[in-house]
Amino acid sequence: MSDLPRKAVTRTARLAALPLGIAGRATLGLGKRIGGRSPEVVTAELQQATADQLFKVLGELKGGAMKFGQVLSVFEAALPEEVAGPYRAALTKLQDAAPPMPAATVHTALAQRLGDDWRELFLEFDDRPAAAASIGQVHRAVWHDGRRVAVKVQYPGAGDALLADLAQLGRVAWLLGPLIPGLDIKPLIVELRERVSEELDYELEAQAQRLHAEEFADDVDIAVPGVVAQGDQVLVTEWMDGTPLAEVIASGTQEERDRAGQLLARFLFAGPARTGLLHADPHPGNFRLLKDDGPVSGWRLGVLDFGTVDRLPGGLPEPIGASLRMALDGDAAGVLKMLREEGFVKPSIRLDPDAVLDYLVPIIEPAAVDSFHFTRTWMRAQAARIADPRSPAHNLGKQLNLPPAYLLIHRVTLSTIGVLCQLGAKAPFRAEMLEWLPSFSDEPTSPPAKPAKPNPPTPPAKPTKARRKS
Repeated sequence: MSDLPRKAVTRTARLAALPLGIAGRATLGLGKRIGGRSPEVVTAELQQATADQLFKVLGELKGGAMKFGQVLSVFEAALPEEVAGPYRAALTKLQDAAPPMPAATVHTALAQRLGDDWRELFLEFDDRPAAAASIGQVHRAVWHDGRRVAVKVQYPGAGDALLADLAQLGRVAWLLGPLIPGLDIKPLIVELRERVSEELDYELEAQAQRLHAEEFADDVDIAVPGVVAQGDQVLVTEWMDGTPLAEVIASGTQEERDRAGQLLARFLFAGPARTGLLHADPHPGNFRLLKDDGPVSGWRLGVLDFGTVDRLPGGLPEPIGASLRMALDGDAAGVLKMLREEGFVKPSIRLDPDAVLDYLVPIIEPAAVDSFHFTRTWMRAQAARIADPRSPAHNLGKQLNLPPAYLLIHRVTLSTIGVLCQLGAKAPFRAEMLEWLPSFSDEPTSPPAKPAKPNPPTPPAKPTKARRKS
């Protein structure tokens, strides 16, 4: 394909074909069963065909379609294994790859955004994309000072495509919802639409990444590539090697899984405390396990892509830690009171405090023990409990409300848990919460390791003003 398809009618038609294709295959499957074929074999074939179509449409369209697929991919751990198998391979592909833009299109985009002499900024530039994502693709290059860099170029027409895709996906959410039990698809799509303008703004992304890179510059556990230069719809950052988290999920040792999971949880809680920002795109394609010759306990987590962040100047909201602590202490009345104060329970809703506690306790089990083993089995059990219409948890969950201020925090937390379950990580996650989650510990909240920096530094000069060193 030569470009990101920009005509709304074309993209809408291809997304609209998803339910039609699935319905057609279901009819065909019914015919095969009537003809005597095994229901299990027919179901497996239908699931594989659906997964293939899902990847083909979401991946090739890039834009909002692929962004939605990336977000959806981290929840596959909630699916029953007989369903997860066919979908896992298709959705995992969406985490770190998509059909690339041709070199000519990339060159044109760079010339338009950096100037006709853009090649003078680089000693080397690889025309083959190293990675392709929802709104841009990344190329390896060598900056004029000899540093290895990643050059992210935004797809032409990405903004219009994002909005059009997410609007269409909202119309077929009823079809996609059953893919992930217990996950309400419509609010997820609405939240993604609200973040479109931020993700398209590479200057905002550069500010967020620069802040993280400075804060974690000397960190022994977390690494963030520095920002080299930023221009309109082009972002140049230091190159980061490492093992993609998707590879650790697929074939890592248990030691590697545990270390990656511990660091992922640490970044989830420590990031907002130390930077005032929450990295809000935690799918495996955005993380690397940085190995060295030392013990696994000394390996670091590399973090990429700061296009979507939640601004939390005071870190994660204190009511999260306080209500979690009260729930673990069995204070049902206190939990319900705080949920009402924060808007999770509307004034007109009457709930039994003990029923609310019964709903929460299984979900917060990782915070109750010194070491917890995240597994697909555990996540499936939680999803099934909430999704089953006969379950008290299902009926109570329908009466809860998600305040706008918590929407992104909720999605990021669920997504991170999904990745931890994909990893099958076992680690002392409670310790991370005790150290970094405000009001979770009975002890007074200690200040972060370094002072938070709510105001991003002034962005550097555009790369068009850069000159090669002689």
